[in-house]
Amino acid sequence: MNIGQASKASGVHQKMIRYYESIGLLEGIRRTANGYRVYGEKEIHTLAFIRRARHLGFSIAQIQALMALWRNRERSSAEVKAIAQDHIAALQARIEELASMQRTLEHLVACCAGDDRPDCPIIDDLSAPVSVRERKERTPERAEA
Repeated sequence: MNIGQASKASGVHQKMIRYYESIGLLEGIRRTANGYRVYGEKEIHTLAFIRRARHLGFSIAQIQALMALWRNRERSSAEVKAIAQDHIAALQARIEELASMQRTLEHLVACCAGDDRPDCPIIDDLSAPVSVRERKERTPERAEA
């Protein structure tokens, strides 16, 4: 099948298919005499693997490692599990960071009158020097909020 058909079959955009090929995630793509790419079931399966891994938030480097393990029939599941556990830890850290951002924004919005006056704690916070903002973020009541 051509790249358009491979895109439909795998759910991966053509541009991303070309990108995955350029970085070596998708290897051994056959080409016709006039240079068109030709994809088979193996490549569609690989693209589906990549798509699912990206959907779960794995980085390209992690996907490369997972694909190497996927292709290695002598792999240990412990190696796969370790990559997934590292990813879970990174996701948890990101969740905590997003929750902190949400709490900060909720606090700033609650403090903002939202009226016709120009004073605005949201703008004040965004424009505060870094040292002032860092002190606010380190205070215990902010951490518990």
